[in-house]
Amino acid sequence: MTVTIADIEAARRVIKGAVLRTPMLPAPRLSALTGADIYVKYENLQVTNSFKDRGALNKLASLGEAERKRGVITMSAGNHAQAVAYHSARLGIPATIVMPVTTPFVKVAATRSHGAEVVLEGENIAEAQARCERILAERGLTLVHPYDDARIIAGQGTIALEMLEEVPDLDALVIPIGGGGLIAGNAIAARAANPKIQIVGAEAALYPSVWNEITGEHLPIGGPTLAEGIAVKNVGKLTLPVIRGLVAEIVLVNEAQLERAVNAYLTLQKTMAEGAGAAGLAALLAKPNRFRGKRVGLILCGGNIDPRILASIMVRELERETRIVSFRLTIPDRPGVLGMIATRLGDLGANILEVDHRRLFLDVPAKGAKLDITIETRDAAHAEDIKTTLAGDGYQPVRIEAGAAME
Repeated sequence: MTVTIADIEAARRVIKGAVLRTPMLPAPRLSALTGADIYVKYENLQVTNSFKDRGALNKLASLGEAERKRGVITMSAGNHAQAVAYHSARLGIPATIVMPVTTPFVKVAATRSHGAEVVLEGENIAEAQARCERILAERGLTLVHPYDDARIIAGQGTIALEMLEEVPDLDALVIPIGGGGLIAGNAIAARAANPKIQIVGAEAALYPSVWNEITGEHLPIGGPTLAEGIAVKNVGKLTLPVIRGLVAEIVLVNEAQLERAVNAYLTLQKTMAEGAGAAGLAALLAKPNRFRGKRVGLILCGGNIDPRILASIMVRELERETRIVSFRLTIPDRPGVLGMIATRLGDLGANILEVDHRRLFLDVPAKGAKLDITIETRDAAHAEDIKTTLAGDGYQPVRIEAGAAME
């Protein structure tokens, strides 16, 4: 393979002191959620809040004086961009970053804050890469590829070295896959340290690029995903052979599983995970039987999530758990009815979040109305008790799904 364990050990010496050795801790609540014995490596605690610091610094440190003076360029949906921008600034290297226009603002702003020139181009990494290649040719810059570079791969592999020094008897590492740099580097390092360990990849179902290459299938690629950090269409030429040789399985994770994983990190571990960063946990949620009873290492590889998106995820999870529920009631349109319903809900222990009268529906009498009411409940059983009581009061409650009240 292009990258060896010696390269990864060398990368560790290069980045020592400039990149944090992040904590790796047991996660009992995630273990209870999934049935696996989980240990989490908190790469979201790096200066740029992702693992990308490792590979970026290892690559930048290898450049000669003339290359540093001319400057570097890369394309990235955010985390690699921030790492290249931050460490380039530290080393006095001019940096140009091409980012898709769909990149969350928090990542664009963070990249600019490190002094890099940011160019927004395209809907995804593939389109940003085309612009990156044009600028590369025009200016004679050095490309710091997000994943398809031996020094990048070696830098990322330092994570597994640290993980297995702390918990050497792990049965598996479950690692997010975008272009493959993270999983390739860590597969090489982990299998060198423990030849029996299983390496499992977690890939966004909307971007099954590596899955298609490995299986020979032609699943469609594209669409808006919470895991924009691994929304990659072009698989790395250096990373694919490593994945073929060392990765036991790839698990495709859907958007609901990614949302649930992000929410679990926040509510159970009290830590921030972006969609890509939570993909490993999402794989355990997707295939709990595959990992039940196993000692599993997860890399929480990034925490750069838009706060607005995170807030939306939390509310959506409450709705999935029936802790927030909406009913449409049919009521007589006369004074005092709303107060009676509010009192009844208070007696039942429900917290009213939102109320909306709808008088123009044609399926109610002229003196009637529809009332959409959103409440907070304890759990699904509590919500069902409330529905039964409201039905007994004659209000004909109908459960409405999230968003339906806006129609």
